[in-house]
Amino acid sequence: MFKRNAMLLMALLLLLTSGLTGCAGGGGAKIRIGEVTRSVFYAPEYVALEKGFFKEEGLNVELQTTAGGDKTMTALLSGAIDVALVGAETSIYVYQQGAEDPVINFAQLTQTDGTFLVARDATGDFDWSKLNGSVFLGQRKGGMPQMAGEFTLKKHGIDPHADLELIQNIEFANIAAAFASGTGQYVQLFEPQASIFEREGKGHVVASFGTESGQLPYTVFMTKQSYMNKHKDAVQKFTNAIYKAQMWVGSHTPEETAKTIAPYFKDTDMDILTSSVKRYLEQGTYATTPALHEDAWNNLLDVMESAGELKERVEMAKVVNNDFAEAAVKASSK
Repeated sequence: MFKRNAMLLMALLLLLTSGLTGCAGGGGAKIRIGEVTRSVFYAPEYVALEKGFFKEEGLNVELQTTAGGDKTMTALLSGAIDVALVGAETSIYVYQQGAEDPVINFAQLTQTDGTFLVARDATGDFDWSKLNGSVFLGQRKGGMPQMAGEFTLKKHGIDPHADLELIQNIEFANIAAAFASGTGQYVQLFEPQASIFEREGKGHVVASFGTESGQLPYTVFMTKQSYMNKHKDAVQKFTNAIYKAQMWVGSHTPEETAKTIAPYFKDTDMDILTSSVKRYLEQGTYATTPALHEDAWNNLLDVMESAGELKERVEMAKVVNNDFAEAAVKASSK
């Protein structure tokens, strides 16, 4: 039931044996971010970079895409990056393995699931019961998209492992291509891929897993406790910049946000970017402050427990530090 992810365990062993701290260069002014994927879902992060909010705080931030939760956590634990943008569940997995240097969540970026249910054919009104007996192209076991997806299906009386054919053996980066080539009747996709498929006639968005699964600390900036202890000032400045970006996104139109983040999506048309941002704004996906909330945390534990990925419920205080987020909000109100 509680399978260890091989890459995560390897990274944890590396952490425990090497004592690496992921020290940032430039006297704490340089911070290396590893994002789990490149997505419109993370618009405030790109706004913070493009609008110079990190530079205003005196930080030199380098962004890299580390392609997958396992690889992102491996990079963080080994010191290849200083801060990870990844699902909060990964910090729980590390905690469950008994890490001496736990991973601490300090700034939430998204507060709902970012995937949508895309149907190959969408004739008539949608009802979740239509998924019974269908072929569903899902996400990686143990990752937030899959767990939130299963949580939603169960809420609608569907057993994802008995009532449909669930495909989970396709790499995250290849899921959209697999659906486009004919695999599955339904697929779980992030934006902008969902909107692209709609425009190309390859699928139709029929439901939102973000709306269905409720508020969750879905994607969070996190770092190792040792790095946080050594670079408190840099972590605070980083959080300040993220909050500035969150306020900016909340006070500007989808068109303005799309134009700002366009350099990170050079192969995506502006109308698709705009519709993707609009869809996320309308369902309240982007967090309005960096602070994680207790009720959302408990919902995350419920989702993980339902998926069979939780050994025991982990108190938020064990792997969350809201001090930086609260200080950022307080400073901006002066």
